[in-house]
Amino acid sequence: MGITIPGFTTRSIGVADGMELNAAVGGQGPALVLLHGFPQTHLMWRHVAPVLAERHTVVCPDLRGYGASSKPAAVAEDTYAKRTMAADIVGLADALGFDRFALVGHDRGAHVAFRAGLDHPHRVSHLGILDIVPTLDTWNVLRGVGAAVGFHLYLMAQPPGLPEQMIAGSADAFFGHFLDAWSTGSRAIPADVRDEYLRACRNAVASIVADYRATATIDIAHDQADLDAGNRLTMPVTVVQQDWGRQLGFDAAATWRPWAADLQHFTTGAGHFMAEEAPEDIARLILDLVKR
Repeated sequence: MGITIPGFTTRSIGVADGMELNAAVGGQGPALVLLHGFPQTHLMWRHVAPVLAERHTVVCPDLRGYGASSKPAAVAEDTYAKRTMAADIVGLADALGFDRFALVGHDRGAHVAFRAGLDHPHRVSHLGILDIVPTLDTWNVLRGVGAAVGFHLYLMAQPPGLPEQMIAGSADAFFGHFLDAWSTGSRAIPADVRDEYLRACRNAVASIVADYRATATIDIAHDQADLDAGNRLTMPVTVVQQDWGRQLGFDAAATWRPWAADLQHFTTGAGHFMAEEAPEDIARLILDLVKR
């Protein structure tokens, strides 16, 4: 049957024409949607989601292009724009009957959550962001040799063809590199989960690259337009990050303040995969967020 989140039911849910998201749903109460990062699937929430489900209806989808969700070909510039992927999440909430929902995203899911908060403030009640800075700031803070930590961003920003070919030719080595390099302990991602992540990514190279390529193109345009127009996140926002500011030489909290009026910013001693390495801490911070 494969790995599942304990107590959750997993099914495919239509969110738009020709688009279905694979989602695990469990618990009862106010809606809370959790979005996974790279190179993962919704299974990254397997420790956090059951804790939250004691008080909330928790929904953990695979993003468009990832896991068991639909993987449309990137025939248009906006196929994998975060605006499009955020609309998927609103469509998921519609399909499940949620008018309002709290939204927490990690890594790629955090970029989608950020865009959902800007585009759909009447739907997103609270916003949690794990281990990113906004798209515009991502490119601005990567400078000099320190930018080597984000080499994959530059690789997947290249025009279609070469990145897909290179990654597909050594998919397990490529995606496995991040699972190893970004983790602070081998016990956070056990072998069976690691194998599932690698299998899922191996089968989604083109769509994963398209997601990243959008972050170097159309997503920048969307963020810049919001910044120029003065659009900001209006809901309570919690950001949890590794100490990227110290590592890359910038003030991480100050980077977030122009985007969110009601901001709480925390740093963690856990690695990038904090929901798997420190699930109790992440669950507590999410529960604190939704009380604000």
